[in-house]
Amino acid sequence: AEYGKQWYQRRVRGREMARRYDSRTTTFSPEGRLYQVEYAMEAVGHAATCLGILADDGVVLAVERRNTINSLLDESFGSEKIYRLGSDAACSVAGITSDANVLTSHLRLIAQRYEFTYQESIPVEQLVRTVCDVKQRYTQTGGLRPFGVSLLYMGWDSRYGFQLYQSDPSGNYGGWKAACIGHNHAAAVSLLKQEYKEGGCSLKEALHLAVKVLSKTLDTNKLTAEKIQVATLTRQGDRTMIKVLSTDDTNKLIGEYEVEAKKAEDEKKAAGSSKA
Repeated sequence: AEYGKQWYQRRVRGREMARRYDSRTTTFSPEGRLYQVEYAMEAVGHAATCLGILADDGVVLAVERRNTINSLLDESFGSEKIYRLGSDAACSVAGITSDANVLTSHLRLIAQRYEFTYQESIPVEQLVRTVCDVKQRYTQTGGLRPFGVSLLYMGWDSRYGFQLYQSDPSGNYGGWKAACIGHNHAAAVSLLKQEYKEGGCSLKEALHLAVKVLSKTLDTNKLTAEKIQVATLTRQGDRTMIKVLSTDDTNKLIGEYEVEAKKAEDEKKAAGSSKA
């Protein structure tokens, strides 16, 4: 009973301390934490799932679409989940959509200014780093709040080829072979660690893996094209092709996954019965 009382008192003191230091983004807590940045990351954790997979011959972005629950919504005026940033880059977002609109507009402006100045597409990492500098400034300037959004970027440049990056509200970013942000991201990342093939992953395999991960992590009984959006970035000759899959292509992809999943399940049952 005494231990329980002490634990409760420590918990109360921790909450009081958090309230004292979470009113400003520029104030560190005694533990060295910036609570407003952590709250922004928490907002991302409750957002729609977005995942990216890097393949040998392209990049895949797959996102959850939550606006389909309202049958009165006019999809022609709906907000995007996958944004084209330039001729060689695109991104998907998880978090507060209005914040994402500001950042994607800034990303497009950066890309266009570079292309106008140098007559070539901006390197992908330079594009990501530039906007992350803006995001970091919003964690260090009084009177501002962090952007409540994380982004997955896919792109190609002549130096590093196909690339996949992730950035969070703090302004940190990193390159990934496979990544996930948003709701149930921990379960998705765990599954990607088990299923991703390093050094030999084709675009088709990446598409099937994306559908498999979403089918196992989204809070839905059956995956449909109305619930997800998939985009690919590939090269054809000297041009970068960014394609958002149509409803028919997405349904076909889901159908192929379901056939493979059923086949694997039947083989597993057959192996189990033979052992018995």
